[in-house]
Amino acid sequence: MPVPARVQPGKNIWVAAGDGDLVRVRVRNSSSLTFTWSGLIRSLPATSPNAPDEFTYTPMHAAASYGQLETLAYLFSQGGDVNVTDEDGDTPLYAVENTETAQWLLDHGSTLDHQNNDGVSPIEHLQENFPEIAAYLQSRLNPSSCVIPGAVSPSRPSQYQQDIATESLTSSLMQSVHDIMQRSEADGRDPDEELRQVVGRIVFEGVAAGYDMTTDSSDAAHHSEANGVKRPRTDGSN
Repeated sequence: MPVPARVQPGKNIWVAAGDGDLVRVRVRNSSSLTFTWSGLIRSLPATSPNAPDEFTYTPMHAAASYGQLETLAYLFSQGGDVNVTDEDGDTPLYAVENTETAQWLLDHGSTLDHQNNDGVSPIEHLQENFPEIAAYLQSRLNPSSCVIPGAVSPSRPSQYQQDIATESLTSSLMQSVHDIMQRSEADGRDPDEELRQVVGRIVFEGVAAGYDMTTDSSDAAHHSEANGVKRPRTDGSN
């Protein structure tokens, strides 16, 4: 009977995928025999490339986050889903930190027009810390557009930003209407003209706010730097 390959004990498939440890990934992805420190032989349960850890991070996310293309290719060949989502609705494309990995995912079916639970697309998610990747994704989304390397085209605000702006404008409109109606009733005059004016003002402010949100998003993408923060990969012996 051949001696099993010696692998680092305790490294699970999520850590191994992030490290690019293909030997351990293969062991954890298949039901294999290995030696324990006591010399006994035990069977390791197979772990799917799409299995979430305690943070709902999958091996596909881990490999994509650390740019482990060889590991990604193996996981993909074993049924890994390039569009698998974590608890935030993020696919592996949201985790990339270099253009090569983004290209690999897109070439293997990753969806660019996906939106996570906050209504944010991969392009919007990557704009702040990785503007060059966001620019590349934008060029893949619309190949006919002229994209300057390192620049990011303005995009629509996130759903959260839109909701906040809408709530603010609605509150302002309701307060203005309330004030107009009170004054008109007290003065005994027709409020129609004043109401038309305030509605027009609110509409104008809404358009201006939408423009400002788009401009702010674009400016942030040009001036921010990557913070290097990654989703933790669970340690353990699973």
